Amino acid sequence: MNMTFRAIVSDKLGRMLGVLSHPHRLRIVEELGPEERDVASLQSALGISHSGVSQHLAQLRSLALVVERREGRRVFYRLPQPHLALWLLEGLRFIEPGKAETELRTAVRTARATWGGSRKQPAARARKTEG
Repeated sequence: MNMTFRAIVSDKLGRMLGVLSHPHRLRIVEELGPEERDVASLQSALGISHSGVSQHLAQLRSLALVVERREGRRVFYRLPQPHLALWLLEGLRFIEPGKAETELRTAVRTARATWGGSRKQPAARARKTEG
């Protein structure tokens, strides 16, 4: 079957967005950001079971959204493309609340500050080094 470029790209993007569609997997991506973390630290950050974290990481690994590194019995995970976390952080603008939604507004502001922290845009860094 000969798929057009639109179908190929739409299929791949759809699978990626499908994997990212779970709140815990979104949080894992944001918790990793530019860092490397083990399952125990992700478990602590998410407040879910060790096996739950492992299952979500398996889903993210299935599309190479996270990669692992072993050190003895410990397994560390990182984003091979850390700008994925920045891209998702930018997505907060699409859920920006109206004036009446103060709880959501506070949550979005806190998420930006916590996850965004001191992260710099990879594209901005690349532009600076190109010039």
